[in-house]
Amino acid sequence: MGKRLTENLSSLYIGAANNLKPKHAKRKIVAYVESYDDISFWRALLSEYENDKVYFEVMLPSQSSLAKGKKTVLMNQLGKQLGENMIACVDSDYDYLLQGRTNTSRYMIECPYILQTYAYAIENFHCYAEGLHDVCVTATLNDHKLIDFPAFMKAYSEIAWPLFIWSVWFYRRHILAEFSLLDFCSYVKLDQVSTRYPERSLEHMAKKVEKKLHDLERRHPEARQEIEDLKRELPTLGVTSDSTYMFIQGHHIMDNVVLRLLIPVCTVLRREREQQIHDLALHSLQLHNELTNYQRSQIGVEVVIHKNVNYKNSPLYAKIRADVEKLLKRI
Repeated sequence: MGKRLTENLSSLYIGAANNLKPKHAKRKIVAYVESYDDISFWRALLSEYENDKVYFEVMLPSQSSLAKGKKTVLMNQLGKQLGENMIACVDSDYDYLLQGRTNTSRYMIECPYILQTYAYAIENFHCYAEGLHDVCVTATLNDHKLIDFPAFMKAYSEIAWPLFIWSVWFYRRHILAEFSLLDFCSYVKLDQVSTRYPERSLEHMAKKVEKKLHDLERRHPEARQEIEDLKRELPTLGVTSDSTYMFIQGHHIMDNVVLRLLIPVCTVLRREREQQIHDLALHSLQLHNELTNYQRSQIGVEVVIHKNVNYKNSPLYAKIRADVEKLLKRI
């Protein structure tokens, strides 16, 4: 008997277990995810489709090992065992954009029992621009809108878009040594962001991107037509110039773009609220008590953003929902 869970379980095994239950018992579908951090995202999504006939159990691919990640979920025998009773839920990374040019990409796209994020990773959903103001409000208890986050992330995306096209091209051609994902991210990060003049950080990034674009165009003139073709193809996959940030490496977007924007914004919002308390306090004791209560009520923006669920109206989340509905119809 194998020690690893994936050696003992398959979709057929779980299906047989379901058949042993009473006739009207709920059917269990096991959903494997890549890491602990992914469990809450997929749990929240899949729970919307639970009813008196079916429920999901979200878990890691192994109970005897801390190994995790897409390759563990898909390639270490689990892929062959997926079926109507056992599915995999994974980050798309670049595999969705590669459109079958690698074995993993092809399997992810073709297998009906794999749900993917379409965005690069779950972190990108936490950074969904439409929900960033609510993140700041939760962290600071101040509803003052300092920055138009959707407009800022749209501008960021449009600047990153042409270099992003090149990054996808290099990955599709398997030329990673020359322009890796790490290289690409180094050009599309934000330096220090001013809450008064946030556009300056974008202007600085734009200069770096433009310089790198000229360099790539000079070194790879043969790629011109394929780059133009990619610009037309990617929007058919839901990848547009104003949403590029959703398809760039998730940790990079969170740590080197969104948090570099939100942290100074939240600092200003907290100072505003503290100044308001100073101005309204009638005496020193009231001032001390109000400041203490306010400071105890604050939550670090780094904590809040990881719990942010204001992405459920995003187009990419709708694509995942459509896949779940298709899966349930299939079974």
